[in-house]
Amino acid sequence: MRRPGKIRPWAVALWLLVWQIAAMALDQQILLVSPLRVLRRLGEMLLTSELYAAVGFSLLRIGAGFLLAVLLGAGLAALSARFSRIEELLAPAMLTIQSVPVASFIILALVWFSSRSLSVLISFLMVLPVLYASTLGGIRAVDGQLLEMARVFRLPHLRRARCVYLPQVLPYFRSACQSALGLCWKAGVAAEVIGMPTGSLGERLQQAKVYLNTPDLFAWTLVIVLLSLAFQKLFLFALDRAARALERV
Repeated sequence: MRRPGKIRPWAVALWLLVWQIAAMALDQQILLVSPLRVLRRLGEMLLTSELYAAVGFSLLRIGAGFLLAVLLGAGLAALSARFSRIEELLAPAMLTIQSVPVASFIILALVWFSSRSLSVLISFLMVLPVLYASTLGGIRAVDGQLLEMARVFRLPHLRRARCVYLPQVLPYFRSACQSALGLCWKAGVAAEVIGMPTGSLGERLQQAKVYLNTPDLFAWTLVIVLLSLAFQKLFLFALDRAARALERV
């Protein structure tokens, strides 16, 4: 069975060809630069320390915000599934986080937080409701007959969590992580573009826009896309390996 949404090389090549033709037809590099020029500029950037410093700055902060949201979201979902009052208490907060625009959160956060830590907070806030809702849904979808069997055989809580909850909640949790990772990077970089912390990927994007340096703008955008994809693949790979290791215990 063919996996839906799988990227095919021919489709990528076709879109790159369309991009190249459009850039050649427009013939205005300040408006649309060709993919060949972007790749050439990216190659030049790979030889500079500026690129790696910016990648490290943003990766550390956006990654930290994501991991904090994963841990707290899963923990709060477990508590909400066990205690209905906690779910009722958290419902308005989660709805508010989901409803308020990202730009509003960024501007409000700048009043209280330094721009250097802004991307941590924004990434955390954008991921938290997604992980919380999906994990809570997964816990509530656990087979009641399996839980009854675990109670009858008096399985310890840790073994019950590993043998009953983990296999059934993991698909919900993994799907939420996959969706939240893209959102996390978009929101985190947007926070850096507005806050402009020195040395971040967002600052580089903003400077390229201000100086109408279109090749740099496209090249930095490509760096962010590749970094987001790599982070997603590595995190999901680590999650799958950890799940298989727990199942073998």
